Amino acid sequence: MNILVALDSNYIHPLKVMLKSLFLNNPGEHFRIYLMQSAIPERQLENLSRFVEEDGQKLEIVKMEQDLFQDAPVILHYTREMYYRLLAYKILPADITRILYLDPDILAINPVRELYETDLEGYLFAAAYHDVLPNREINKIRLKSPEMKAYYNSGVLMMNLELQRKEISEQMVFDFVEKNRAKLIMPDQDIINALYASKIKTLDEKRYNYDARYYYYYKIMTNGMCDMDYIIRNTVFLHFCGKKKPWNKNYGGKFHSLYKHYEKIADCPAKYGTGPEKLWKQEK
Repeated sequence: MNILVALDSNYIHPLKVMLKSLFLNNPGEHFRIYLMQSAIPERQLENLSRFVEEDGQKLEIVKMEQDLFQDAPVILHYTREMYYRLLAYKILPADITRILYLDPDILAINPVRELYETDLEGYLFAAAYHDVLPNREINKIRLKSPEMKAYYNSGVLMMNLELQRKEISEQMVFDFVEKNRAKLIMPDQDIINALYASKIKTLDEKRYNYDARYYYYYKIMTNGMCDMDYIIRNTVFLHFCGKKKPWNKNYGGKFHSLYKHYEKIADCPAKYGTGPEKLWKQEK
């Protein structure tokens, strides 16, 4: 399976945690990780490559030009690298027809195969939108997209590169950024929604992009169905959205302990091994 990430050196640590959770909870799967970056030091890249290879997986470094999106808006904890996924269809090898993009602030706690093989015919992307956020109408007005049926979260994106190569215009993306820079709040996400909302297949957010901030909301809105047992058994991606992140000391969210569990494993691979069998033996 092809996995895409795009980040700078500040997110190498959470990337390792995300990847470790992905590898551990998908035993027997083979992943090729494509990292789109422009300025990560070579030593860090070599370290990351060894980290990935310890689990029998493969890391491909995709070097981007540093002046790409140089003038695009960058806000708060977002980085310029977030734009790179918009050009993945052009940059990645032509024989890659689909790829799963993942933000680094995610835990993969169940198998991803079903999502990866989802039918994308006629769709550029598959993504989930967070119903808990009452912003659809606001975003319609802000982005001048009255046809927008939902405001999709771009942290988990199943990407149909084959169709994107036929239908996405690089210049259209650049023109949109230039024309709307003052309106862009979550820039890459705004672009995807404003330009391609009608070509996004909707995924179940409780399974594929669970917002870790809203445990009690999900539980109440599902009449108790979406409790901790349901999440652990069914949710594929826990997404730690927002400014507060679980690798920081001031974080106190519901899933902090679970994140720390995977962080410990990622930080000490020699102690906990590279597969679930070794991990279970250590924790008995």
